Amino acid sequence: MDKKVQFLGMIMLIAVLLLAACGNNNTDGNSSNNIVEADEDLGDTDITIPYVAWADYEARLHVLAEVLEQEGYDVELTEVEAGPMFTSIADGTADFTAMWLPSTHEEYWDEYEGDIEKVNEVLDEAPLSFAVPDYMADDVQSIEDLKDNEELGESVDWTITGIDPGAGIMDMSESAIDEYDLDNWDLQESSEAAMLATVEDSIDAEEPIIFTGWEPHFMFGKWDLELLDDPEGIFGGDGDQIYLVSNNDLEEDSPAAYQTIEQYTEDYDMLNELMADMEEGDPKTVAEDFVEENEDLVEEWTEGIE
Repeated sequence: MDKKVQFLGMIMLIAVLLLAACGNNNTDGNSSNNIVEADEDLGDTDITIPYVAWADYEARLHVLAEVLEQEGYDVELTEVEAGPMFTSIADGTADFTAMWLPSTHEEYWDEYEGDIEKVNEVLDEAPLSFAVPDYMADDVQSIEDLKDNEELGESVDWTITGIDPGAGIMDMSESAIDEYDLDNWDLQESSEAAMLATVEDSIDAEEPIIFTGWEPHFMFGKWDLELLDDPEGIFGGDGDQIYLVSNNDLEEDSPAAYQTIEQYTEDYDMLNELMADMEEGDPKTVAEDFVEENEDLVEEWTEGIE
């Protein structure tokens, strides 16, 4: 009898061990094996996104950061100037950002073309030029109208108000001053925020001002503005295209992040709403709200990603 009891005990022990082994190989969605597979789909979960404090960059990249965080990535948004932004993508210390081509960021593309990948064209038309409030439109319609225009020049102290010195539009503005023989005119360096504050003060007082302008930007929704005609095409003719660009290793290192930015879409209405909201509120909070309120759109961006 004792031997039979011992034998039955051994059988029960073996059965328990077999059940435990089967449980560890369970393919249910909550199993530890599937968690490992999900991590492998994400790849490297540390994502760095450099951006310049320009309205369209802030809008799209904060939204993408929020989407990637919901996928399981640890995202760091880093505000920098244009040069370091593209240098960090090229050398792999950062992962992706946006780029205006072929004109605005031509200098950086020429330098880093072999180290930066165009992942996704998100807007096919982004015009740039000098801009004026619409109440000046009767006096100036083209950049050519600035040449030797004593009355207009003296009214704005012969100054074109610009943004960051490293911005591509500033390089194009300098080229426009040379090409159109605007010998009396000076390009004032500042920042996007400082330029917009100056524009707002001038418009509130209905005073003349000439400044660097581009779309998409909330300034065109906030004020009635006109971009000056650029017959020489210094600012790129019909405008740039806007791309999401990454370092050459992102697809392999963080495949789900790469797939997300590859599937991302935007339009002027979406950007204008985001840019206006972020001007008034906290960008991260605005991005969180946008993602929560646009589930169908986010599903399109993340299709095929678990």
